[in-house]
Amino acid sequence: MACLPLLSFFSIFFLSSSSLINAQQPYIRKSITLCESNYTWDSVLGYNCNGINTSCQAYLTFRSEPPYNTLSSIAALLRADPSQLSQLNSLPDQNQTIQTNRMVIVPVNCSCSGEFYQANTSYVIKKDDSYLLIANNTFQGLSTCQALQAQNSFAANNLAIGARINVPLRCACPTKNQSDVGVRYLLSYLVTFGQSVSIISSQFGVSTESTLEANELSEQDFNIYPFTTLLVPLQNPPTSNLSAEVPPTPPPPPPPPPSVPSSNNSSNKTWIYVVAGVLGGVSLAVVIGAIIFCFFFRKKKKSDPIVDSEVFEAHEKPNKTKVEEKPEEFFLEGIHSIAQSLKVYTFEELQSATDNFSPTCWIKGSVYRGTINGDFAAIKKMNGDVSKEINILDKINHLNLIRLSGVCFNDGNWYLVYEYAVNGPLSDWLYYKNGDQKFLNWIQRIQIALDVATGINYLHSYASPPYVHKDLKSSNVLLDGDFRAKITNFNLARSADGKEGEFALTKHIVGTKGYMAPEYLENGLVSPKLDVYAFGVLLMEILTGKEINLQYEEVLFSVINEKDGRENLSNFMDPCFQSNYPVELAIFVVRLIDSCIKTDPSDRPGMDEIVQSLSRTLSSSLSWELSVSIS
Repeated sequence: MACLPLLSFFSIFFLSSSSLINAQQPYIRKSITLCESNYTWDSVLGYNCNGINTSCQAYLTFRSEPPYNTLSSIAALLRADPSQLSQLNSLPDQNQTIQTNRMVIVPVNCSCSGEFYQANTSYVIKKDDSYLLIANNTFQGLSTCQALQAQNSFAANNLAIGARINVPLRCACPTKNQSDVGVRYLLSYLVTFGQSVSIISSQFGVSTESTLEANELSEQDFNIYPFTTLLVPLQNPPTSNLSAEVPPTPPPPPPPPPSVPSSNNSSNKTWIYVVAGVLGGVSLAVVIGAIIFCFFFRKKKKSDPIVDSEVFEAHEKPNKTKVEEKPEEFFLEGIHSIAQSLKVYTFEELQSATDNFSPTCWIKGSVYRGTINGDFAAIKKMNGDVSKEINILDKINHLNLIRLSGVCFNDGNWYLVYEYAVNGPLSDWLYYKNGDQKFLNWIQRIQIALDVATGINYLHSYASPPYVHKDLKSSNVLLDGDFRAKITNFNLARSADGKEGEFALTKHIVGTKGYMAPEYLENGLVSPKLDVYAFGVLLMEILTGKEINLQYEEVLFSVINEKDGRENLSNFMDPCFQSNYPVELAIFVVRLIDSCIKTDPSDRPGMDEIVQSLSRTLSSSLSWELSVSIS
């Protein structure tokens, strides 16, 4: 029982540090340098959209460094209003050179798009630039190399000089909990060498505790690093006198005896630091020792689990918002608010369906094949917030869209149960690997293309509200036993309900390279024509049997525009056809592809028009097949 107080303390610590509701955003830590990995947790791609508002006034800090050492140059770099910078920083001359390393406060409009908040700007690639240098040097940590790679089509090793890239700037809006205590603004503060959370908090007149909480830090875990952003919660806009960035004065030492000369002030400060360090070290040693003792004690007392559960429960009840209190009740309540028609499975049911998630049931990634009531099902394990995809799939019902039949929540993970598509993703049938003999004939490919177009047309014109899929590609098209297509993966889908201005623009550019339309990459414009462009790319892959590349685009144009287009067609089509396809219809489909991938979205056809074209193509193809078989 001697361990109870310490266990209580650590229960509170671990629970509070893992809750996104209380702790606004996870601090980014050292992950800013892991550019080549798939490191996507913490806030490396941006701050989560968990505030009460989808957009808000936010603030950034930036330190004057040549060539960005005037308000006008800083405003241009960060896409800010120079007059606002001038007023906020009490610098009337926007072109006056600012002292090097002086902090400039920058107001931005922070918007929530997709999973993350961000303010958006752009940057033109210069010689010797890399994503890491752009993020850490040019923007001083206001972006990350991972976020730059995620929102731009240029490979990290192929940045073209003179090319313009999108730069997401790190910002956030207050949560409800923060708003309830008077927080109206969040400032993304650029950490530099030798700073601490307490020093930064004091500079802005806020408590250390509120800053720690805003960044999912604690008094035991408070390390911060240069080139990272620390969110500072503010009740009022930052004032101009802060931009001088004068470090706060530490608490004065006890008055020295009269005989002690003033030159000993530094030694007094050192003494305070030494005492604080010793006390901190002793405290840490005591805590670590207690943890070890408790752990050892618990191992010897495994027959008494009630003690641990009582401690956990007693210190969790005061906070009604923690998911960990009663995860199953929280899950069921959440599902009830999201979807009414889904079956809620127990984890034991899914274990039984997959033979305890046996390797023999593994399909790909985190997807397993299960058997439920005698029928196959695809069971996908997922982390994070899946409410958006559940909400969409619960509202739509179409033969060519994958059906979600049930869900499960267990131990912090979601399990989504889908209908099973026995022939897997279309990409497996188009891209040949390791001598694979999979092959789709002309009729099958046109039918699949028509199925995909029909499913997307349903999303655009008949779903309520209508949606833009935003991630249409061959790996997100599944084939059932009859090779009929079913579109899957709706985690990037966006409403397109036609309200003027709503979801017209996004500052969070995500998708798959090659499938993203130019107006989306360059300006963040979201419309149904995004899916039309991606469908054109997909249709090109269906005909060529290869992943999209510039070579095939060039051949496509030669088929359409040159007199010897028929001869060039053989270089465009999948060699596996062996000329066993209707040439005139193939040229017609190539022209359809060309219309879908026009640079100007207004020049692209609607999905309803594409459905009609492919429906006529399929009908003519069936007649062609019949004539060939008779002859």
